Amino acid sequence: MKKILFLSITLVFTSFIYGQIDRSVQPKPGPAPEINIKNPNVFTLKNGLQVLVVENHKLPTVSVSLRIDNPPVLEGDKAGLSSLMGGLLGTGSTNVSKTEFDDQIDFLGANVNFYSTGAWAQTLSKYFPEVFELMTDAFLNPNFTQEEFDKAVEQTVEALNSDEKNVATIARRVRAAVAYGKNHPYGEFETEESVQNISLEDVKSFYTSSFKPNNAYLVVMGDVSFKKVKKMAKKFLANWEAGAIVSPSIISPKNVEKTEIDFINMPNAVQSEVSVVYNITLKMSDPDYHAVLVANQILGGDFNSYLNMNLREEHGFTYGARTRVSTNKYGGLFSTGVSVRNNVTDSTVTETMKEINRIRTEKVDEDRLKDVKASYVGDFVRSMEKSSTIAGYALNIKTNDLPEDFYTTFLQKINEVTVDDVLRVSKKYFGYDNVRIVVVGKAVDVVPGLEELPYKVYYFDKFANPTNKPELMKEAPQSVSLESVVESYITAIGGKEKVEAVTTVSQTMEAEIQGQKLTMTIKMKKPHSESLVIEMMGMVMQKSVFNGVAGYNEQRGQKSPIEGEELEARKIKTTPFSVFSLLEEGELIGMEQINGVYAYVVKTEDSKVYFDEKSGLIVMKIDYHVDAEGNSVAQAVEFSDYKEVDGVLFPYSMKSKMGPMDIVFKTIEMKVNADVSDKDFE
Repeated sequence: MKKILFLSITLVFTSFIYGQIDRSVQPKPGPAPEINIKNPNVFTLKNGLQVLVVENHKLPTVSVSLRIDNPPVLEGDKAGLSSLMGGLLGTGSTNVSKTEFDDQIDFLGANVNFYSTGAWAQTLSKYFPEVFELMTDAFLNPNFTQEEFDKAVEQTVEALNSDEKNVATIARRVRAAVAYGKNHPYGEFETEESVQNISLEDVKSFYTSSFKPNNAYLVVMGDVSFKKVKKMAKKFLANWEAGAIVSPSIISPKNVEKTEIDFINMPNAVQSEVSVVYNITLKMSDPDYHAVLVANQILGGDFNSYLNMNLREEHGFTYGARTRVSTNKYGGLFSTGVSVRNNVTDSTVTETMKEINRIRTEKVDEDRLKDVKASYVGDFVRSMEKSSTIAGYALNIKTNDLPEDFYTTFLQKINEVTVDDVLRVSKKYFGYDNVRIVVVGKAVDVVPGLEELPYKVYYFDKFANPTNKPELMKEAPQSVSLESVVESYITAIGGKEKVEAVTTVSQTMEAEIQGQKLTMTIKMKKPHSESLVIEMMGMVMQKSVFNGVAGYNEQRGQKSPIEGEELEARKIKTTPFSVFSLLEEGELIGMEQINGVYAYVVKTEDSKVYFDEKSGLIVMKIDYHVDAEGNSVAQAVEFSDYKEVDGVLFPYSMKSKMGPMDIVFKTIEMKVNADVSDKDFE
């Protein structure tokens, strides 16, 4: 009774103080907050280096950025030269060895990074002089040794080779190549051949010709004094010699005359990457800039955007869809990007084009426009809390020829964008009739649907070279049947007698995710018992246990019973060699290429299993299921590195995808008919 009385008194008191509130009326947005960005103190060294200092003594930290503002260069048959050179910066200097340099940076607790257009460091202000000296020494006196060069080339080639099956990586490569053209700096890409063409002398020559102070900026932000920075800059950077700045002619990319689909076949893809790309000319200094930012946010810039609400929320095609506008002064681009299931690729293209047409032809709702503006205000104000943001703003003003008040008036100009402005800039910068729709996916699943759309389909290989239409699924020879495929597999792994003698299997595997080791232990027992435990850093992340009759799934300590269709499927398919179940529920539907070789494809209601034509071994399995959010997803696992255990071959390597990453599990222990008991399935 006392609680009710207290609540009533509180409500009456609140009403008396604040008056009646009409909650049916949305509050009017207040004025845009005033943005007070402290203008940097600026001076220029005799060699042309411009130094910008922004003092901020709230925290005892300093960030420093050294930026070379050169135009992009076409590297041709030595593509990758600039990135290779950038990777070699910071490997010590002619005065300090790499080991000594790394030890000193670690001792000072600083962060120092080098790249092809400059360097960046962050440190406590009391260590700023030492860190600044180390950074500038490594930048101006690089220690380009043959040993480090050879190591960098090897690592680059390994990374390139590992990415050749990565659908997202191939999509980014080809998207840029077809949009800009391979004769444009933003359209070319490095290959193993181009990297192997590069010599150590090429790196040294590129560094000497491109790193000039008269086209460079030093930005210092934090707990420092202008006077001290000026003294240090003169001491460590005054002897940096100025030189001629190379200004290569850059070909302006052109859009196609009529919208087309550019398709790249990736036989191992279980998802398609779909992008719409359109070349634009838009600089930060242009009057349309702020309106384009707002329009892009409405179309595909945030969760509530047209595109994401359509593809994710309405249709369940994807976890997220976005659009992006690049305002680079050497070649701008409007683009969309989304990863979707193969079987909805054509529908995704249709819906994406529908939303682009919508923002070009229909006025946005006033309330939606207000929401986007409010979002920009919040994001912008929060970004001002970071010293690196303010330093970046100061540099942008210099490198993009912006007025000094560009950022202090930023929110004012965002709030001035009208419904008519959004419609006008959408028509101008978001292409519809002459865009490239770049699709990277599995041809056999995707091409038939794409060919039904009202756009001509052109075909490219993984290196953006025009090619013929890929061969889709072909029929299996008449002499091959479902029974013969399964029989060949059993023979390949050891024969029916050996396989039937296996009653239990215990397999422990390891993988690495972002530097963390992941351990997966699988135990199985005839006829239908299985346990799977995934651990990281000694903690159980995921667990699944089934004893042939009942079971549960556990994630981060939360258990849920196995029920319904999953339970019935477990009772049938859970076995050390589930391939036998294919004889009852599978269908041989033809042959596809997997990693360059043909495989027989056996399809069930919820999976596809691929058997290598020559070896008979299973090389891939794709499982289709509905996730917790109601989306239909596909999970592919590639099997390789088969090894014999007690006369039976087992795959010692399993590769699957987690988001954009490929996760490779390597077997570290495999036991047959040992170390498995009924307790493992409790």
